This record gives sequence, structure tokens and C-alpha cells, in this order.
Amino acid sequence: MLTDSCLEGQFSNEEGTELVRLASRCLHYEPRERPNVRSMVQALAPLQKDVETPSYELMDMPQAGASSVQSLPLSPLADACSRKDLTAIHEILEKTGYKDDEGTANELSFQMWTNQMQDTLTSKKKGDSAFRQKDFTTAIDCYSQFIEVGTMVSPTIYARRCLSYLMNDMAEQALSDAMQALVISPTWPTAFYLQAAALLSLDMENEAQDALKDGCAQETSSSSGR
Repeated sequence: MLTDSCLEGQFSNEEGTELVRLASRCLHYEPRERPNVRSMVQALAPLQKDVETPSYELMDMPQAGASSVQSLPLSPLADACSRKDLTAIHEILEKTGYKDDEGTANELSFQMWTNQMQDTLTSKKKGDSAFRQKDFTTAIDCYSQFIEVGTMVSPTIYARRCLSYLMNDMAEQALSDAMQALVISPTWPTAFYLQAAALLSLDMENEAQDALKDGCAQETSSSSGR
């Protein structure tokens, strides 16, 4: 019941069971109980039978194209992420602020809510102050308090904590936050670019290039749609 019907049952029970087991581990409520990226890649690699065909073709997923990143017109953020220039990324994220977040205009009405909501907003403001002052350890703590309450959803918070993790050499946590930002905002170029920076920190060059291409494609699509 859990497998893709397009497979028409053409898979072994052992491999299907292993995939379900891995998926269930990824869904643990506690982040520390979830497998990290490296262990996931190691677990999935033996299950891939067709290693010649790219995964996105096997899954019939659109791809940004076969062009190299060097041939693409990179925005300042994309360029900074492609070079892992964390200082430049910080400057751009700080300048951009929360303008890419949907629903942040509701902040004033939220302030009239319970004391818990007020505490949540205080955590965000403290995190923003620490982020501005480049105190990235404090930023991680404050943004984590904001996220754990779960009453407001902000891809920018995940983006800022992602960079804070990178500044602290915590690439796997950074990648997790970049991916979470994509879950919230699936077409947000910034999340793709930060994912690329995290992947580069994990020495996953090919995956980083794909993330950069996808981000460029989303940014181009967004610009042409205006």
C-alpha cells in the first residue's frame, strides 16, 4: 500500500521494507532521531539498480537542464553560495530581511495574542539581533526557540539558521534547514542556493550543482512571471 503504484509490484519485499524503514526514521518527531544525509546516501546507494540513468529521469521529474553552473547568469546570492562565501551570504540575507515570507504582515496582530506568542516573537527579535551582530551561536539558540513553539512558519527563519549552522561548521544541520525552507516554500530560490552551499560543505559537489541549477531555474521563472 505504501509503494508507488507505477512500480506495479516490480520490486523485492526486502528492498521495499528497507525503504519504508528509512522513510519512517526520517519522520521522527525529534530531529536528533532522524538519519543524517550521509547515512541516508549510504543506505540508499545499494538499492539503486539503474546507476546510469539520473534519478530525476527515473522519477520523471523536471530538471533545470544539462548546462553547467558557470554558463548560467547567477544572482549575487547564487554566486555567493556557489563559492561558499558565507560573509557575502550573510550580507545578502540581512539586507533582504523577511520580504520573501508570506504572512509576516500578521506580526502585529500576533503580538496581541498570549504571553507564549509574545515570547515567541521575542525569541525571533533576539535571533535577528544576534544574526545582525554575527553572533551565530546565539542566533541558532533563539531561532530554535522560535521554531520549536511552532505557532508561526517562516522560511526566512530556517534560511537564517541554516547560515548560522554553516558559520559554526554544522553542515548537516544547515542542509536540513535549507530543505525545511523548501518544504515551506517549494519555489524559493534562496532555499535552493543555501542547500547548494550546505552540500558543498559536505563535499557533495554534483548535488550542489543541481541545487544551484534548480534555484536559477526558479528565479528565472519567477522573473519572467512578473
